[in-house]
Amino acid sequence: VGGNIPLRREGEESPGVTTEVTMLLMFVIGAYTMVGSLAVAIATCGAVAVLLHLKPQMHSLAAKMVDGDFKAVMQFALISLVILPVLPNQVYGPFAVLNPFKIWLMVVLIVGISLLGYIAYKQIGVRAGAWASGVLGGLISSTATTVSVARRSKLSPGRSEIAAFVIMMASSVSLLRVGILVGVTAPQFLRDAFAPLIAMVGVLAVMSGWSLHRSGDAPPSPPEQSNPTELKPALLFGLLYAAVLIGVAAANEYFGRSGLYFAAVISGFTDMDAITLSVAELVNSTQVATGTGWRLIVVAAMANLVFKTATVAALGERVLLRRVVVGFGAAAATGVALLVYGPG
Repeated sequence: VGGNIPLRREGEESPGVTTEVTMLLMFVIGAYTMVGSLAVAIATCGAVAVLLHLKPQMHSLAAKMVDGDFKAVMQFALISLVILPVLPNQVYGPFAVLNPFKIWLMVVLIVGISLLGYIAYKQIGVRAGAWASGVLGGLISSTATTVSVARRSKLSPGRSEIAAFVIMMASSVSLLRVGILVGVTAPQFLRDAFAPLIAMVGVLAVMSGWSLHRSGDAPPSPPEQSNPTELKPALLFGLLYAAVLIGVAAANEYFGRSGLYFAAVISGFTDMDAITLSVAELVNSTQVATGTGWRLIVVAAMANLVFKTATVAALGERVLLRRVVVGFGAAAATGVALLVYGPG
């Protein structure tokens, strides 16, 4: 309590216990330095100092969060801090590719990225503009963003240009997200995959910018987004990732490169994360060459664009479909050129 005496004298009603907890933590860290790693102790002290410095901003963020947002954070804690540590870190099953710990670690990575986008989206809420809708939609789920925007386009047909911008921007950000996944899981592989990914991102960004320019200043309604930390979707992604791991390994074993491309097309239709992580794992284990690896990701990305185009055709209005076909068509043409003329 002594640490909060000045605040009490100033009339602060709820000074909190931050000072006391920090003092206790520093005492524990001091004792830890006698028996543990000095680097860990220094890193912990640095993290605590940053958190204390950002305390007002964190209080402001927490004040804006509703029960559903706190639920999302707690569910992520369950996924990452409760489930992950108890999973066995050894290989099971055919082709020696199923490691429960590594599979769930990829689930934690995907859910963590999506959660950051979701919290940012919830903080912006109805004030989300076109750029925020596209960028945050790509971080959370570009496919879900495409479905939501396509459905809304029939309710406001005069805003097809801005809707096309949001869809294409979300897709370009999703490819940047693919690059992040590759960089985290296979840094050496990223050196070969970076240029092809950036080429497709650049084309999508240019086409989305063209749609934004044609749209004028009409702000879009932010697309609907769901909580990405629900346990059921996390389990489903884990199963999908495991299935893609086995499928890609089996295709490589029995059918060679042609089988790998078929698996990339099938997986890429609805989800880029699973095939990206699977390919990165195979490249890390030298089962797939880097030149083949980035081509598989490009093929999956092209399949994903085809799926999104079909989604817009089924749910959206005609003008939006034409805009998306032009933008996605340019990106797909770039992908074909990369496959034919790319290195490796």
